[in-house]
Amino acid sequence: MQEALRIEAVAEQVPETSLIARLRARPALKETLRGALERVGFGTTDWVREVMYERCFAFIEGLGPQNLHALEISAGPQWTRRFDFKSYTATEYPDFDICAQTLPRQYDLIIADQVFEHLPWPYRAARNVHAMLKPGGVFVVSTPFLVRIHNVPIDCNRWTPTGMSFFLQEAGFPADGITVDSWGNRACLIGNLPKWRKRGFRSLRNEPNYPVMVWAFARKAGGEDAA
Repeated sequence: MQEALRIEAVAEQVPETSLIARLRARPALKETLRGALERVGFGTTDWVREVMYERCFAFIEGLGPQNLHALEISAGPQWTRRFDFKSYTATEYPDFDICAQTLPRQYDLIIADQVFEHLPWPYRAARNVHAMLKPGGVFVVSTPFLVRIHNVPIDCNRWTPTGMSFFLQEAGFPADGITVDSWGNRACLIGNLPKWRKRGFRSLRNEPNYPVMVWAFARKAGGEDAA
């Protein structure tokens, strides 16, 4: 335990921008360090996202990712680092604008991780996602709730868990095909006010009235499963 506490203390003292810049320049070292920290219980995922990723990954594992044609909107590294999909397509803004465009095929799984809070026209975007899913396909969407405004390049939207369900229903997903979840606590809320903190050894206790992250699994009507 003393060694674990020393690791956290050192991580807090190293200037974040300097450390991140060095690790980005050496991706192999970054992965080695990440693995070593995880083995001693030091969470390297953003504190606000750790439970969300854990539950979303478990959900996708249950779908059989090796059988899924997946699309990610404004892609990040987390999903392909974890899963070997049957096929994987990534889009990036502004080359692809989910508020105004669709791709000329349909997918078993569409992921939008920390994207919809930044969209000026989220309902248009959700309807475009619905159109690009196969019957029975699944949309995995995650957004922050109790976090500061972060303009990348703009910050427009927040949904409570209940609001997320109604939002997805308005986009065309049936109510009985939507599962919504959230996680947060007051310590995480306060701790992330000045900067985005890694979980480290901090608490993952959930306080439902203080969600910092909201996510949902929404299945399009038709079809027996997403494979």
